[in-house]
Amino acid sequence: MSERMISENLKPAGKTNRFARPVVLSLLLAVVTLAAYWPVLRCDFVNYDDPDYFFSNPHVLTGLSSANLVWALTTGFGANWHPLTWLSLMLDAEFIGKGPFGPHLTNLLLHAANTVLVFLLFRRLTGAAWRSAFVAALFALHPLHVESVAWVAERKDVLSMFFGLLSLWAYACHAEHLASDGWRMTQTETIRSRFTFHVSRFYWLALLFFALGLMSKPMLVTLPFVMLLLDYWPLGRMSGVGRRASRVWCLVWEKIPLILLSAVSCWVTFLVQRKAGAVVVLTKYSVSSRIGNAFVSYARYLEKTLWPVSLANPYPYVKHWPLECLLPAVALFIMLCVAAAWLGRKFPFGFTGWFWFVGTLIPVIGLVQVGSQSMADRYSYLPLVGLFVILAWGGGELWLRRCWPKPLLVLAAGLLLAAGAWQTRIQLGYWQNTEQLFLHAMAVTQNNIIACNKLGSFYSRQGRMTEAMDYYARALQINPDDPDVLYDQGNAFAQRGDWDGAINSYRHALQVTPDQPDILNNLGFALAAKKQYAEAVVNFEAALKLKPDSASTHNNFAGVLFIQHRFEEAARHYREALRLMPDDPRIFANLGDVFVRLGQIPDATRCYQEALRLKPDDVKIKAKLQALGAPALN
Repeated sequence: MSERMISENLKPAGKTNRFARPVVLSLLLAVVTLAAYWPVLRCDFVNYDDPDYFFSNPHVLTGLSSANLVWALTTGFGANWHPLTWLSLMLDAEFIGKGPFGPHLTNLLLHAANTVLVFLLFRRLTGAAWRSAFVAALFALHPLHVESVAWVAERKDVLSMFFGLLSLWAYACHAEHLASDGWRMTQTETIRSRFTFHVSRFYWLALLFFALGLMSKPMLVTLPFVMLLLDYWPLGRMSGVGRRASRVWCLVWEKIPLILLSAVSCWVTFLVQRKAGAVVVLTKYSVSSRIGNAFVSYARYLEKTLWPVSLANPYPYVKHWPLECLLPAVALFIMLCVAAAWLGRKFPFGFTGWFWFVGTLIPVIGLVQVGSQSMADRYSYLPLVGLFVILAWGGGELWLRRCWPKPLLVLAAGLLLAAGAWQTRIQLGYWQNTEQLFLHAMAVTQNNIIACNKLGSFYSRQGRMTEAMDYYARALQINPDDPDVLYDQGNAFAQRGDWDGAINSYRHALQVTPDQPDILNNLGFALAAKKQYAEAVVNFEAALKLKPDSASTHNNFAGVLFIQHRFEEAARHYREALRLMPDDPRIFANLGDVFVRLGQIPDATRCYQEALRLKPDDVKIKAKLQALGAPALN
């Protein structure tokens, strides 16, 4: 393809009607997306990762501050380094509120923005308004994307996609800039001069947005590979004068800065996840098991793209897929890869679309297994764009070649989008709360230990202890040594006042996974309830060594120190707990009790008054103020 043809390919082709104008289609896509996902604003939090990411995270709940900014930039909490995700959630808590409405609204707005960006990106790349709009509409309405939008903890998905699409858009502008300058790849040019003298400001924008995307979610590491696919089609930068190998090497060299960013992000992510214990060792899932699961997962993603039913969170890991599942999956994968490569010259969109899907799934396909899921709907948020491109441009070929009647194609496209919107609404219903989400997961999957555990935790918080203990028992039948289930079961025992049962569960969990700060904290609390204060102190100290910013551990530790009449130390830990959780009236009241014992009555009065301000109906705090002869408020 000549440079003139490349330049024309980047601009809208022909005269378009008013409905195909970018502004009109962008607004239409945004409105359709908002309408389809509007019920998400009524969804509650779920007790799977949402506590860590939002409603039990003191750094997020206290909003933007210099201390929280430093924490976001340095923490590996959540087994990932994604500071922009943390900062965006802090913005929600700061300006919208601490309930579920704010983060759900932001997720929805980001998904709508991503839909518009998908349309603008492919329209700029190809000039095909309607096909680009169809890709964007499929992206907006496909039920596999509900998990990324409806799950607060998946802010990282929609945010990283936002920056990733901006990076691809800037890259398309960069390629257009080079084409308009009449840039050529010839055999006589040196690679260094090609990179040094032909980088446009759009390239640096692409690099910046890529870095921001990686700081939102590291799954974006495959974006340089996507850019190479776009170089093949629709940019056509691999055509022209000179040998193909030389041109490809040129384009790879151009992306070295982006590849280096990807390498750094991979390394940081691996270190953080290994430190957090999220990377599953080979002794649990063998190499052959991971490879087999990867092939089956590709087939399952395809199946759920074409027939999106029985969607669940999570999908339990299957260590050994039967041959009747594995062999067809391997054959299908190889056949589609060969077909995409073989037909790539005639239908280049097929090559780009298929390998976009395959390549962007590699970081999460399970070769490096993180967590216990075999696959996840959220992992398809970026990869499915490749399949949608194949569908849109394949339909366009049928349109142009008059293989099918045009009204039939339009009807098929409309029915496909309507079916997607309908199924998306159904799937959103399962995300209304924890109970509905995991009861559905139990109904459509087998041996789902996470769903059992989360239902047990949900019923425990509701005070429905019989149901809670039943689900914990079912989970432990699947895996008697699961530390998460043992920890939550211990919490349920503690809630019932069965301290011996709680201690046994916590100790069993620590035998499986030692050095877990939350388990150590709760074990310390249970030991303190049994008046085993010396052992409780040991566990609290170990927990704070591992997680020094735990407000709960500081508060519990201070309570034991108070009982031991170590009032100065207790005051220090209560102050630290208040620094981390400044809106907790219980901690203010506890600190007030310490000040009374220390004889610091004015300080005690201030603490009680602040506690009463945060909890105006607390009779006990009012009684303590009256005992000090102090007014309820300043």
